[in-house]
Amino acid sequence: MSTPRSNDNSGETSGDKSGDNQIFRNINELVAEERALRDRSTDHLGLGAEDRERLRSVEVQLDQCWDLLRQRRAKSEYGENPDDAAVRPASEVEGYQG
Repeated sequence: MSTPRSNDNSGETSGDKSGDNQIFRNINELVAEERALRDRSTDHLGLGAEDRERLRSVEVQLDQCWDLLRQRRAKSEYGENPDDAAVRPASEVEGYQG
């Protein structure tokens, strides 16, 4: 999984970036947790069941955050309210092909 860029919102067209900024904060927190879990996995030759479950949850939440950010930017680009974007279910976000 690629590491997201820091709060680089220069490509946004939305007048109100506070929603995007919150999403970036969430992404940064989740990436930090993902790195910590992966480091722990390396240091301890694997993760226990609870940590593996948490890692999978973090990965799904990251996918949902990136999807929400893409939705917000698309809505903004087409003159719609980015605040109308909503987090999609994990089953939908994880089912993307491409």
